[in-house]
Amino acid sequence: MSKSESQYVCESCGAVRSKWSGKCDACGEWSTLTERATVTTIGSKNNTGTPLATTSLQHTKSSSKKHDRQSIGLPEVDQVLGGGFVPGSVTLIAGEPGIGKSTLLLQLAYLLSQSYSVLYVSAEESEGQVGLRAQRLGARAKRLELAASSSADDIAATIATGTYSLVIVDSIQTIACSMVSSAVGSVSQITSSAQLLSSAAKQTDTSLIIVGHVTKQGAIAGPKILEHLVDVVLNLEGDRYGGLKLLRGVKNRYGSTHETGIFDMTDTGLKPVENPSQAMLEERQVSDGSVVLATMEGSRPLLVEVQALVNSTQFGYPKRTASGFDLNRLNLLLAVLERRTKLSLADKDVYVNIVGGMRITEPAADLAVCMAIASAAKGMMLKEDAIVFGEVGLSGEVRHVQWSDKRIAEGKKLGFKQAIGPRTKDKTASSFKQVSTIREALNSFLTT
Repeated sequence: MSKSESQYVCESCGAVRSKWSGKCDACGEWSTLTERATVTTIGSKNNTGTPLATTSLQHTKSSSKKHDRQSIGLPEVDQVLGGGFVPGSVTLIAGEPGIGKSTLLLQLAYLLSQSYSVLYVSAEESEGQVGLRAQRLGARAKRLELAASSSADDIAATIATGTYSLVIVDSIQTIACSMVSSAVGSVSQITSSAQLLSSAAKQTDTSLIIVGHVTKQGAIAGPKILEHLVDVVLNLEGDRYGGLKLLRGVKNRYGSTHETGIFDMTDTGLKPVENPSQAMLEERQVSDGSVVLATMEGSRPLLVEVQALVNSTQFGYPKRTASGFDLNRLNLLLAVLERRTKLSLADKDVYVNIVGGMRITEPAADLAVCMAIASAAKGMMLKEDAIVFGEVGLSGEVRHVQWSDKRIAEGKKLGFKQAIGPRTKDKTASSFKQVSTIREALNSFLTT
């Protein structure tokens, strides 16, 4: 005997509730609970499962079948993936609308089609639209095939034939599985479609790339289980109106998640940037409030300009604005500056900008942000061209950060004479000026 019930599933996080409410208790989103009918079996004691056959891990033999990675030929992407795509792997790539996901994937499909058979499935655009993009990018090859379909069942059946070495599906939010009655893009459809495609890809050792949308907050749209289902999660970030694009590895079962690929958008597609530090500093003008930060993107050092502007507030409450830097971290650093130095910022508006559309999250940016704010507040500049890095604690101390040698070497490569950072026990170059506190850094290296 079976009984029909109704559940309410959050379209944002996938949480299940027995009653409808305007706000999801799990993620806090409004108007995201949708009704879904379920069937619960009552009174059945039949068990169709069978006990699993187990093997001692000590006697388990490793698979003798070796899979060579499918190298793309684009060093930036190969570096992020750890050498290329692994046959049978499922990769999810996400990013803001218009950031260049489809452009990058069409380029990858063209490069891989030189050695492998590739299928590009478009569920958002028609074949003609994709063909126009391919013509603009010069991405036309005999072994690169195109299909337009929104049926997850048809796509899975195509993958199951084993005809293609790589299949790209654009995108997971626009395809539907016939066994699920909910709307396209719902939690049920996304989960079922991803499982169906993933199962077909792994059975035939087909590399599968899935495009994912993002929410207004920047998170991958759909249930969190989507990220757990796949093997690799990549995020394409940057300013859609200009600047550099960064391809970050968020999850990678076959390699490191500390690598980052850097690209520049051109008329003919995304091009790898050979010297991103030089590209970021080409238009820099040395003035008060301008400091060069030596940051790390994965294992790669990168020099970016940190700009600060301090102005007397015209209202009772001072304004703090940050672009490319965490606002809560900025407020914390402002409190440290006021408490540990003689700077008075309570009646000042403070604006901080990371040039080039970059977003810096590592703590090593603290010292550069503090020095830029102090420089703008006092109208003072660094004595000479210098790079800055270091974490700032609540006591005003400058703490150690990793890869100091790589940061210093990158600065020397571009002609910077000094590097200002935390004290270290390792032997460092004479050009490395070590400081213990934020007060020492401001008093020693800022001048009119």
